[in-house]
Amino acid sequence: QVPLVESGGGLVQAGGSLRLSCAASGSIFSINAMDWYRQVPGKQRELVAVITSGGSTNYADSVKGRFTISRDNAKNTVYLQMNSLKPEDTAIYYCNVRTVGNGAYWGQGTQVTVSS
Repeated sequence: QVPLVESGGGLVQAGGSLRLSCAASGSIFSINAMDWYRQVPGKQRELVAVITSGGSTNYADSVKGRFTISRDNAKNTVYLQMNSLKPEDTAIYYCNVRTVGNGAYWGQGTQVTVSS
């Protein structure tokens, strides 16, 4: 069973929107914080957004006001709503799920491409 399954990436024009989803399987227990990262080839993976188990959120300055992270605890799913997309948002997006006492899990990555 794949621990995390991401979906929702794709190609969009600048100014458009996409919604990413990341569903954790039943094999992951004691989920704590859930994050979204992104990576451009040749560069370090960067943190985009964080949501804690209590629902507190934090964002990279580059996406504040445009991206919204949310979670559905009943479905063990984290979302990233991305609005007003820019070409510089083009990257592979990864979800990361952190647990209490059971380490962390990464999604397989989903490509987001924003054309100008």
